[in-house]
Amino acid sequence: MSGKAVVDLLVNRRARRDYTVLDTYEAGLVLLGSEVKSLRQGKGQLEGAYAQIEGGEAWLYQANIPIYANAASFTTRDPKARRKLLLHRAEIRKLFGAVSLKGRALIPLKLYWKNGTVKVLLGLGVGKAEHDKREELRSIEAKKDIRTALHRRR
Repeated sequence: MSGKAVVDLLVNRRARRDYTVLDTYEAGLVLLGSEVKSLRQGKGQLEGAYAQIEGGEAWLYQANIPIYANAASFTTRDPKARRKLLLHRAEIRKLFGAVSLKGRALIPLKLYWKNGTVKVLLGLGVGKAEHDKREELRSIEAKKDIRTALHRRR
């Protein structure tokens, strides 16, 4: 990655199970200092979070970043408050057009540090039906069985 330090903070494990990710976008995230400290402690959760385009701006909803224990009361906000995403205007327009199609959603896949700033990897996804999930589980199980059979043969 040409010298860029990337460290994962939070990963949304359910996102790739529930959605087929068509494309990914990297976005900055506007946070308070106390929220950054809370993330540094490894606290937070992305399950159930989603992003939307409103009024020409991108917003992250339902991402749970708990209140930092040592923070002053005036430097905190609701753990599930909406947070602004930093994207280029052209990317916002492109995402707005893509999300307006039926069945598509913007899902945060992970939060990570990149050169001292917190970034969000957004996935443009289409929801999977229940039978698609079962099909994927079957194929994973079949691959696992093949691997173990080959391993036993050796």
